[in-house]
Amino acid sequence: MEDKWELYILLCGDGTLYTGIARDAEKRLKLHESGKGAKYTRGRGPLRLVYRESCENHTRALQREIEVKKLTRAQKDALIARKEDTAETP
Repeated sequence: MEDKWELYILLCGDGTLYTGIARDAEKRLKLHESGKGAKYTRGRGPLRLVYRESCENHTRALQREIEVKKLTRAQKDALIARKEDTAETP
């Protein structure tokens, strides 16, 4: 069985960022939007998925989540910007 996970970052309606992990970031976003996701995101909508990164397993996803949560806001913004630049490049 495949154990693929994703790290994701949401941009909340109040301008803050939320970092989490899930097997399916799109599905998890819908849970956040319905109020059944993390307590932090409740009442902070609208939410937008601004970053996602594949991780080979749950352990690596948790490790990566810790790394990203330690970044400053400026570093997170740069990470998001780099990913957007990469996505737009053919």
